[in-house]
Amino acid sequence: MEWGFLIASVATLALALALVYRPVGDYMAWTFTTTKDWGVERGIYKVIGVDPKREQSWQAYLRSVLSFSIVGVLLLFALQRTQQWFPYALGNENVESGVAFNTAISFVTNTNWQAYSGEALSYTVQFAGLAVQNFVSAATGIAVAIALVRGFAYRRSGVIGNFWVDLVRGTFRILLPLSIIAAIVLIAGGVVQNFNGYVDVSTVSGGTQTIPGGPVASQEAIKEIGTNGGGFYNANASHPFENPAAWTSLLQCFLILLIPFSLPRTFGRIVGDNRQGYAILSVMGTLFLASTFALAAFEFAGRGSAPELAGAAMEGKEARFGLVQSVLYASTTTLTSTGSVNSMHDSYTALGGMMPMVNMLLGEIAPGGVGAGLYGMLIIAVIAVFVAGLLVGRTPEYLGKKIGPREMKLASMYILVMPILVLGGVALSFAIPALRGSIIDESLANSGSHGLSEVIYAFASAANNNGSAFAGLTASTPWLTAALGVAMLLGRFLPIALVLALAGSLAAQDKVPATAGTLPTHRPLFIGLTVGTAVLVTALVFFPVLTLGPLAEGLL
Repeated sequence: MEWGFLIASVATLALALALVYRPVGDYMAWTFTTTKDWGVERGIYKVIGVDPKREQSWQAYLRSVLSFSIVGVLLLFALQRTQQWFPYALGNENVESGVAFNTAISFVTNTNWQAYSGEALSYTVQFAGLAVQNFVSAATGIAVAIALVRGFAYRRSGVIGNFWVDLVRGTFRILLPLSIIAAIVLIAGGVVQNFNGYVDVSTVSGGTQTIPGGPVASQEAIKEIGTNGGGFYNANASHPFENPAAWTSLLQCFLILLIPFSLPRTFGRIVGDNRQGYAILSVMGTLFLASTFALAAFEFAGRGSAPELAGAAMEGKEARFGLVQSVLYASTTTLTSTGSVNSMHDSYTALGGMMPMVNMLLGEIAPGGVGAGLYGMLIIAVIAVFVAGLLVGRTPEYLGKKIGPREMKLASMYILVMPILVLGGVALSFAIPALRGSIIDESLANSGSHGLSEVIYAFASAANNNGSAFAGLTASTPWLTAALGVAMLLGRFLPIALVLALAGSLAAQDKVPATAGTLPTHRPLFIGLTVGTAVLVTALVFFPVLTLGPLAEGLL
């Protein structure tokens, strides 16, 4: 029964995504290639002093990304530190500086890690701070991906586009219209949208319960479409006001996957070969299905004394969603850097809880976050082409661009950033006595292998800009707010810098003609090679530490 329900749910999701793949992908390709600006866009360009017709070098593009993001961090930090003096404060005090710092970085980097209770923020901070960053951080990811695609499409060019134009178009032409439609559908499904404060009501048993309100549907829409994550309430998408029913849970999975699974079509259109888009889509789809069904197998088996006695691994899962919708949602969000959850991953079986962790350690490329998934997968494709070139003794080429030492150095550094942040953060947390004491005494709800898994998961989530967490970890301590904040910051902007440098290097090249020795990059052989490369150069790096955490716990 469970397997049949899962297959039906995945098939429904796949059908819906297939129906929108071409129109959404083509629309995004048009958005970033048309020379015409909308009136509102021209007004914004005048205010910020940008010439929309002038493209930027990769260095200038990177400076724009960094300067815009720094301003975003400062504004969001200030808004949290002064929230009690703004309307709709709801009696909440100003956010403590360490948590405000962590949260500001979290939302600007599209991570949406929450070291705070969702209800601790005022409505003003939620809609004027967090929701705004949900839009622009997602648009930034899309912009960087498009810049890399231009690197493959341009010839002998010293420019890769204009960040400000890409940012504005991504926000106003893609994210905002989709979010308006999604918010209306979510409201129809029962997600709340109001400015009511907290209301105390008397329960049937004679007790008192506090009922929250808030502009939830509008934030929920962009939270999913922008693969942001987080939650208006502390219970996240398991809260009935955020996710009322099984069909809204499936809808939210669709919204999360909508742009990441459509961007390969955009890639194919811009480079002039739709087959390339289908190849990248096939790699993403293969990894997505493999991960989802592996997670389902672990959770449906329910290994462990408590699940076996209960007949199912239902701890930490909503009865409204059951095992199937919980598994599908967990797989979707951790494969896309979303971080929203409708069940508590900390309560999964040991091997089941390992799979969301592995999804993030894979680099979240199947299909990954908006923009970030595409450029991460293209980095994997570049490495796969290089490996194939070595096997046949030829200079590797991808889409007519030679993959030389400079390109491989940039791709290799990109791959190394996340493992260094994750493994380094975990090592420091346990190697330094004072930090180890803080972790053990203040942060961990569990000891042993499971406690280690909580810390691994936290750094994997931060470094990959995911934002979900094993629920048992208390992350509001000084060490974790600082360390995870730094991991989010470096995990976002170091890869972006390397991607833009690669885009600039590729754009400067001319295209070389295909020969008999050129590896076709749209056929099953390349798809299989890319899948293998993704697993070998990412997930397997973490096998040793996983043996000490979830694997050790699962094999006990």
